[in-house]
Amino acid sequence: MAKQRRKLPEWQQNLRVLWFGNFMAGIGFSLIMPFMSLYIDTLGDFTRTQLSFWSGLTFAATFLVTAVISPIWGKMADERGRKLMLLRASLGMAVVIACMGLVTNVYQLVLLRFLQGIFAGYISNANALIATTAPRSQSGKALGTLTTGNVSGMLLGPLLGGAIAEVVGYRTTFFVTGTLLLLVFFLSLFFVHEHFVPVKRSESVPMKQVFHELKYPHVVIGMFVTTMIIQASNNSISPILSLYVRQLMGGHGGIALVSGIIASLPGVATLLVAPRFGALGDRIGTEKILLIGLIFAILVYIPQAFVTNIWQLGFLRFLVGISDAALIPQVQTLLAKYSPHYAAGRIFSYNQSFQAVGNVAGPLIGSTISGMFSYSAVFLSTSLLVLVNLIWVNFNTKDIRQSEHVKKEANESEE
Repeated sequence: MAKQRRKLPEWQQNLRVLWFGNFMAGIGFSLIMPFMSLYIDTLGDFTRTQLSFWSGLTFAATFLVTAVISPIWGKMADERGRKLMLLRASLGMAVVIACMGLVTNVYQLVLLRFLQGIFAGYISNANALIATTAPRSQSGKALGTLTTGNVSGMLLGPLLGGAIAEVVGYRTTFFVTGTLLLLVFFLSLFFVHEHFVPVKRSESVPMKQVFHELKYPHVVIGMFVTTMIIQASNNSISPILSLYVRQLMGGHGGIALVSGIIASLPGVATLLVAPRFGALGDRIGTEKILLIGLIFAILVYIPQAFVTNIWQLGFLRFLVGISDAALIPQVQTLLAKYSPHYAAGRIFSYNQSFQAVGNVAGPLIGSTISGMFSYSAVFLSTSLLVLVNLIWVNFNTKDIRQSEHVKKEANESEE
């Protein structure tokens, strides 16, 4: 008689569904970004300055709202469950993004981008759900795996979005994106399981008390700031990357295609190695992987300022993806390991707020530095930003490393 297939633990089943949900959410966020400025240009007769203003505002609107609203949703997640927040986010984004295909002027589009920020939170709540259900000994690997879903979606999104827009037009792309997110809603509704007992608002532990009860409160707060600096560092390159590629190529050749490939390379690297770094962090210490990742990031950002051809830049951008795999997933793992389960929704939502601030600050830093100095100067300023982050993380995780060292010596003396 054939052996029955062994049923996966529930947290692993959730991980598979949420990986796909994160993948679709990543596609949903990035599918429309390659042509957003071009779409805005069809909504009115704008000068170049006006088009730049509306493009910047449209991009930033979602992140600005997300930074403010995320803690509110996080509190609700801790009171009513993370699955409910997954359903809210996926359905809300599905409707709002689909409606972007119906706008007749730029004001409507900006309003919908603000609303998109209100309905953000799928990825942060997916992280919170896995963090509270996966065994602590495997949380690094689980969160690293979950991160690859979002990264791979963000990686494929621009390519799919550009192709769909080219074939059927800009507006249809919004409808396709809305349909994908509606699929995520139904998958989360039927296949994600959470055994959550609702908490009355009067019984909910205030955030101030949560921080008092944390073993390492400075680590959790430190990881919020670390997330913001990581996002600012990564996104400071975004405004000038295609311009830097054009400069290296002498203004000739398929600049748009090459820029797209160069922009995708970090995501490819992160996708390949993030779960491995997560598993390694579970064995040797997540904080050590984070520190190594920051040191490696400095070493690969500095040479990018001095490259002389596109191949050198492509190779270094691939290495940036390896450093990224050692950063955000490790931050999320540290938050999971040193936060109580009853406050996971709020902790990860606060982290999302800091992430959104970094998403807005990064391009502003990159644009300012390149305008004042040069494209190469952006990579050097980013290296300095990462160095500040390295010093910050080293200071904030010192207690963890000392605790691990004492524990290791105690185990060795018993043996």
